[in-house]
Amino acid sequence: MSKKIFSGVQPTGNLHLGNYLGAIKNFVDLNNDNQNECIFCVVDLHAITVKQDKDQLKNNIRETTATFIASGIDSSKSIIFNQSKVHAHAEGSWILSCMAPMGWLNRMTQFKEKAGKDKEKASVGLYIYPILMASDILLYDATHVPVGEDQKQHLELTRDIAQKFNKDFDCEDFLRVPEPLIKKDFSRIMSLKDGLKKMSKSDPSDLSRINLTDTKDQIINKIKKAKTDSFPLPNEEHKLKDRPEAENLLGIYSSVLNQTLDKTLDEFGGKNFSDLKSQLAEVLSSKISPISDEIKKLINDQNYLDKVLAEGANKANEIAGKKIKEMKKIIGF
Repeated sequence: MSKKIFSGVQPTGNLHLGNYLGAIKNFVDLNNDNQNECIFCVVDLHAITVKQDKDQLKNNIRETTATFIASGIDSSKSIIFNQSKVHAHAEGSWILSCMAPMGWLNRMTQFKEKAGKDKEKASVGLYIYPILMASDILLYDATHVPVGEDQKQHLELTRDIAQKFNKDFDCEDFLRVPEPLIKKDFSRIMSLKDGLKKMSKSDPSDLSRINLTDTKDQIINKIKKAKTDSFPLPNEEHKLKDRPEAENLLGIYSSVLNQTLDKTLDEFGGKNFSDLKSQLAEVLSSKISPISDEIKKLINDQNYLDKVLAEGANKANEIAGKKIKEMKKIIGF
């Protein structure tokens, strides 16, 4: 059955292995399935919920686009564009903001996590960010949205908003209620220096992550220095409890090779971390370093990246522009 896929990545710069295995690798697989119609958005409007340097933001938009293409997303098959070039996203967000009750937004846990203790100083944009996400998805009649654990709640909100709009305006099925695409056999990618923390570009130690722009030597060195414990690797999943670094490295290996954790445990059970690190460094460097080389090459061709984004925005505008006109007509504008 064909699927219409919508997903986006924030242009925050310095994308890492967690971004690749958690999202971009899956985008490539979806793009390669000829039955799917895929729309991949560089969500720059979402990025400005926190303060950005204008020149860096422009560079990050191009770098994210380069990462999509270098990883294997074909811009002739899938639409790649940046959100701010399609005005319907912001317009749709305002309309849907007027439909969504405050109570729904108050339940969003990610705002509480990102705003921290001093939420009074957080931007209004950060608070209503999930409604912009709903607009992103609903404008394209997406049937499926790839989501990780941190976005499942936001997709549920999107579904609720779509259903409420359809009911309030007596327009059954006008806004398509999307289904989640949750990746099976995927381990959340954690820091190489602390298996209890998520891999993040904000970590002060560059050794905590594999950047998608790292060289082969850098990747090998980071895996070599990754934190471990002093016990042999287990051969059963339940024995990974209280061994976060072992679980992380085994999970990364499994995700890169598209194999189950059980198969990886069979391969390394009873062996030392040095055996796993050696194999993992080889697998990762062979997968990531060609992407890194291609990203660097594409970043030097800004005209090409801008052309991809402009062509993608034109295609996205045709779809989203038509939907927003219909939405306004339903409302009475």
